Amino acid sequence: MPHFLRFALIFIACCAVPISATAKKPSKRPVPAAAEAEASAPAESRLYASRPDAMQFADDLAQRRDLDPAWVRAVIGRARFLPQVPRLMLPAPRGTAKNWRAYRARFVEPVRIRAGVRFWNDNAAALARAEQEYGVPQDIIVGILGVETLYGQHMGNIRVLDALATLAFDFPEAHPRAAERQAYFRGELEQFLSLAHRSSSDPFEPRGSYAGAMGLPQFMPSSWARWAVDFDGSGHIDLFGSAEDAIGSVASYFIGHGWQPGLPTHFPVRFDATRLDLDALLAPDILPSFSVASMAARGALVEGAGAAYGGKLALIELENGGDAPSFVAGTDNFYAVTRYNWSSYYAMAVIALGQAVAAARGGESLRGQ
Repeated sequence: MPHFLRFALIFIACCAVPISATAKKPSKRPVPAAAEAEASAPAESRLYASRPDAMQFADDLAQRRDLDPAWVRAVIGRARFLPQVPRLMLPAPRGTAKNWRAYRARFVEPVRIRAGVRFWNDNAAALARAEQEYGVPQDIIVGILGVETLYGQHMGNIRVLDALATLAFDFPEAHPRAAERQAYFRGELEQFLSLAHRSSSDPFEPRGSYAGAMGLPQFMPSSWARWAVDFDGSGHIDLFGSAEDAIGSVASYFIGHGWQPGLPTHFPVRFDATRLDLDALLAPDILPSFSVASMAARGALVEGAGAAYGGKLALIELENGGDAPSFVAGTDNFYAVTRYNWSSYYAMAVIALGQAVAAARGGESLRGQ
């Protein structure tokens, strides 16, 4: 899932995209009666009504967004702390071995490939239209939706309001970027409530990941507001129930994050051991920083069509446990895939799954394994 989160633009607009219904002009809103009473809740899942910092945030949010203060306080006040969520946000302990082959096997496997073929066949027209309109290949879109939610089968069952409130007010201090991440989730909570208010939808209803990501593509609220599109022409955006809206929205997201139509995601690479400077090559991480010539000067020789590539590249290292790592030369489009999840392993899994589904359908892909 979009769910794995990176910094997103917080889109502030009076015409914000509704979460699940056509936007209506808001007035005073009653708080939905679905929220449980504090008295019946266990102590470890307390409501945020008792937190002065949460109530101050509610007042500030209402003023910034011109929302009904009583409604904002009531909704945030009935958000519930989820004690398991902060633990899930902590990074793996230092020294934890990475294994690309094992990671790949979690996603490029028969169940997911068969589901991907069914999804592609069922939505072939929408996928073809998305590629034509946005320039994002169908197999990349299929790969994203397969890795994120197994084509809608696993969209998460945690109340989005609770997840976002927990991370906004109780983000784990042990995280190395705790202050940045907490600020990010406060922005996502603000965007979520703005979307719900302006669409007159129930903020207690949406379910998603432990990080607050929603729907088939696991969009965070700011991504929903900025990149989601009504691709099926229904008059509203539904990333939970409309495969067409999910397909178009993923393509929109990639174009918004620098996808270049027609450019491969990566090229094969081999090393010249006599001049190899891995430290220098890996220093920029996944950010494309080297020309083909400057990579060659440091001992990394780009092969195939990449030998004539004129843009910037990044040397992508994929560890394989105790075995030798795998390497590819990533383009700006590889970097664009990592904007969905800041991980080269994730990006390669998306690419590989999309290729595998295309192959199972008898299709072809421009991207090499």
